[in-house]
Amino acid sequence: MEFSSIYAETNRRLFLTTAAILVIAIAVIDWQTKPFISIGFLYLFPILLVAGFLSWWQIILVALVCSVLQELFSELPSSEAVYRLVMAFVGFSGTGLFVSQIIRNRQMALDHLAEVEKQTELRKEIEEQLQVLVESSPVAIVTIDSTGAILLANEASQTLLAPGAASILGQSIGEFIPALNAAVQSRRSQHFRTELRCRAKRKNGEIFVAAVWFSSYSTARGPRLAAIIVDLSEELRDREDLSLDHLLRNTTILMSAITHEIRNMSGAVLVVHRNLSRLSELQNNEDFRALGTLIEGLGKLSAMELRPAIDQHLGAVELSSVFDELRVLQEPSYREAGIEVVWRLQDDLPLVVADRYGLAQVFLNLSLNSLRAMAGADRKELTISSSLEGDFVVTRFEDTGVGVSSPDTLFKPFQQGADANGLGLYVSRAILRSCGGDLVFEPRTEGCCFAVSLARVADKVETTHG
Repeated sequence: MEFSSIYAETNRRLFLTTAAILVIAIAVIDWQTKPFISIGFLYLFPILLVAGFLSWWQIILVALVCSVLQELFSELPSSEAVYRLVMAFVGFSGTGLFVSQIIRNRQMALDHLAEVEKQTELRKEIEEQLQVLVESSPVAIVTIDSTGAILLANEASQTLLAPGAASILGQSIGEFIPALNAAVQSRRSQHFRTELRCRAKRKNGEIFVAAVWFSSYSTARGPRLAAIIVDLSEELRDREDLSLDHLLRNTTILMSAITHEIRNMSGAVLVVHRNLSRLSELQNNEDFRALGTLIEGLGKLSAMELRPAIDQHLGAVELSSVFDELRVLQEPSYREAGIEVVWRLQDDLPLVVADRYGLAQVFLNLSLNSLRAMAGADRKELTISSSLEGDFVVTRFEDTGVGVSSPDTLFKPFQQGADANGLGLYVSRAILRSCGGDLVFEPRTEGCCFAVSLARVADKVETTHG
């Protein structure tokens, strides 16, 4: 049994009882036998027993009682009684307090040691969990020393940087990501946390675009750098393919507007040509007949109206996620312009049938139109509301701008005086109609309001969250 364990709290009653019995026994023996040499020094034993359980003033009190009992039954000359009493009290109390302090210091050391062991176990457990997390992470994680050498690399980093090759541990990070190596070399004495997008290279020489999040930290062996690396190549390809796809579809809508206008003009010109062909002096004119052939060909060409074929891109869209994206895109501009945006969105709206990218473009176009319309208004407020109306979800963009002077021409392309090319509302309505929805203008006494109607989703349509 360890020295400190005998003073456990479970032994408190036993030790105090034993100490009391010893005090009484020593006093009785000293009183009955009247030995030549006093046995009062034996009072040290009960004091040692109680020193680990009593407070300092209680130890002093016990020492005082033992000192008085020793002198009370002593046969020594009374002339020196006070001196002996003081010396005994000092000896007993000093011994008790000294032992008490030793026990308490040892207990504090043991408690501290237990806490250190506990913290060590927790740290070990956390390190094991972090190790598992790092190794099982789908993104590449590496740590690098101040020279650029790779100290730790999980399986994902091995697969990303050197698939099928030897371990990358100990190799220079500059061989794979030169920009990261430059960051290590240039900031050895600085602590930082940042990100970058840069050119990277695999062990086999393949080039890819990497997104890197990295930060520095200090160790006993010098500064270190931890980095998370993600290959952006596939994401960039998907983004470019998506942008091209939507560009082609929107171009189809634009071409539809152009052919529509050409068809109207060619029809009018064809009527004039037919009226002029009744004149006898023009019937045998070769240039006039060639002009007629050209007009008829132009009419036939414009009659082949292109329709936006985006049905294959339709899906079940969750409006709340589109609204969240709209907040992120528009809030900085509205905040800078001093415009208040009021959101009144009905909870638990059903999914709608739409092309998510096209719908986001429509919402953004309507909000930007409101932004321009309220540039000179005294009260600047845009209210965006949504509600379920029958089989449609209707979203309204209502502003306090200058309003619309000619509602009948709102959705006509290539309008005079319109911003950009005057196609915003025309293309927006075409996108919505292509997925079974619509865009309409709702008159207001102040400002203007546009309502976007979208059909509720059918069960068979695949959900698109983003």
